[in-house]
Formats: sequence, C-alpha cells, structure tokens
Amino acid sequence: MAGQKLLEGIRIVDLTSVVFGPYATEIMADLGADVIKVEGLTGDQFRHAGRARTTPGMGPCTLNLNKGKRSLAVDLKTPEGKDALMRQLAEADVFIHNVRGAAIERLGFGYDAVRAIRPDIVYVHCVGFGSDGPYADLQAYDDVIQAATGTATLLPRADGNPVPRYLPSLIADKVAGLHGAYAILAAIVHRLRFGGGQFVEVPMFESFTHFMMQEHLFGATLVPPLEPAGYPRQIDPNRQPFPTADGYISIVPYTDAALLRVFDLIGANDLLADDRFANPRVRAANISLAYAEMARRTPAKTSAEWAALFAQNQIPAMPVRDLADITSDPHLIEVGLFQHRMHPTEGEYLHLKAPVHFSAGSCDTGPAPTIGQDNVALGAAAPTWP
Repeated sequence: MAGQKLLEGIRIVDLTSVVFGPYATEIMADLGADVIKVEGLTGDQFRHAGRARTTPGMGPCTLNLNKGKRSLAVDLKTPEGKDALMRQLAEADVFIHNVRGAAIERLGFGYDAVRAIRPDIVYVHCVGFGSDGPYADLQAYDDVIQAATGTATLLPRADGNPVPRYLPSLIADKVAGLHGAYAILAAIVHRLRFGGGQFVEVPMFESFTHFMMQEHLFGATLVPPLEPAGYPRQIDPNRQPFPTADGYISIVPYTDAALLRVFDLIGANDLLADDRFANPRVRAANISLAYAEMARRTPAKTSAEWAALFAQNQIPAMPVRDLADITSDPHLIEVGLFQHRMHPTEGEYLHLKAPVHFSAGSCDTGPAPTIGQDNVALGAAAPTWP
C-alpha cells in the first residue's frame, strides 16, 4: 500500500484559473486525484506568468501549480465545448470553478444543471466574497483581499510608515486554496459516509479574514474590547531579524526562561540589574525593549556562529536567507522538497514535492500538461489555437 495514491479513483473537473482554485486542485492532484483542468484555448492566464522555455503557456509557475493534472482546452461558448465539459462532468466526483455566478448560469453549468448531469456531484464554487453579503458581486484578486481584510495595514503598524502595503506573496489566494482543498475533502468524506453530493462555497474574503484574525483580532475579541486589534508580538517594530557581523538572524526567545538564556549567551546579564528586566513580569511588559537590547549585541558574531550557539542551547534561531538561495538549503535538499526532473516539453525544472508525508500512501505526481494536451484522450477534438 505504500505506493497507493490516497485519492485514487476520485475525479475532479477543475474550471478554475490563476492561483486560488488551481492551488486547491494542485493539492488534490498531489494526493492522487485525477484532476482535469478545463481551460480556454489560450490556457489559464496564469500559465503565461514568467518566460516559458519552449512552449507557449508553460511559464514557470504553471510547472508546479498544474503538475499532475490533465488539460482539456475548449471554448465553452460553443456547443462542442459545452458537450466536452458535460461528458467529463458525467463521470466526475467533484466540479470546482471560479466563474462568477451569473456567468456560470449563462454557460449552463450552474449547480442545478450540473446536478442533473451527475446527481451526487460535489460542486465547489470559489468566490471572492460570500454570496450572502453585499460584496457578493464584486471581483476579487489577492491585492483586493489584502486591502479588504486590513492586512495591508500590518506593515505600517510594525515599521511606522503609514503607507498601506501588501505582503509580497499571493497569500490570500493560497490560503483560500487551502480552505478549498479541505472543503473538497470534507464533502467527499460526507458523500462516502452518508451519500449524496452538495453545493460548497469557498469565499476568499471570509477565508483570509478567518486566517488573519486568529491572532490579529486580539483584544477586539472581547466585547467591549480591553485592548486594540493587532497581535502585539507580530507588529512590534523591534521584533525583526537581528543584525549580525555578516547579515541577519531570527531569534525567538518565546518564554522567559529562553530570554534569560539569550541574555546569557549574548553577554547581556547586566540587563538583569535594570528595573525594566529585573523579574519575569517586567521583562514581559518590556519585551520590545529587550529585542532592541539584543539587536545592539548581535553584531558581535556572524550569523553562522550565532545559529550554532543558539542551537546548542535550545533557542529557536535561523539565519536570514535570500529567496534566491532557498533551493540550496541543506535541509530541503535532504528531504527532497525540490526535485530536479525533466519535463516532456520544457526540459529540466524544479518539481515541488508535496510537503506532507503519509506512511500508507503516495503523493508523487507527474508533470504539468501543455494546453489541451489531453483533449483527444478525453474524447474532445484536438485544440485549434486562435
């Protein structure tokens, strides 16, 4: 059973684009589901992010986001395209899409129409905003959601620059994709246990708000609030990477005992004679000042020297690495997260292995398909490029 795919036999028809939905179905493909990516004749627009080496629509992001899927490229505004999708839906366990509600109804693939084709379908609609609220008809992208959730005001809280800024990641898309993945799995389990499909709505705004407010609702959790919103540890201007002789390092003395060990290791025991750090209560109250004192002393050693010393003394720490250097990280090399593979059309690339390990099941997947690669195998005409 070690090589058995965990979702063997589950077929997912995926009419999503960009990142939110495709990230959810990337996870499903990693788990072994048969994911059929239905896209227009020019492909999902995110296929064109970055430079393709050989084939149009095979930009670097698609090589992992769409790995292990099959591609059916059709024009859903034509009878032939609609018929091709209907044939796939007749054999599907899950239909997931991010087409706006009115548009999917016009195409003829709303929930009731699809349920008529496959009565026990798990129908997953990825939306920007929940259909019950006043924002229901608005479009949403990652930047919009970061703005709407207050996420763009976190960096100003931390560094004092009042200009709102986005976190430089498609984090809202990917978090919503994770919610979409577990929603699919829960609906499949429900169908296996109790029978019948269902309609599932996954809204990006609510999903990302739920994610961010786990800690940042903070004092506003209580009614009336005793403290403001915003988790203080995360917006502390001094809780940042500490300077070293040759770079920066993250150090996290999360408990008072750990803070005392850090003081000892960096030669700051003299601070214990300071009224601001004399006992656990005042040290907790003045933790930001403690970080500032740490930053004054950490330039005494290199990042590697500090990392080794802190590891020996059970203090969580890690040198700050540049994004471009992550693929050469010795731990990630050892666990095989980045795998050098040969794509059939694009040549050598770095394949992102699923990060979760199962003792009874395989998470290995094949390469990402080119646009319409599987049309003929799926009973559709070979795509004619516009």
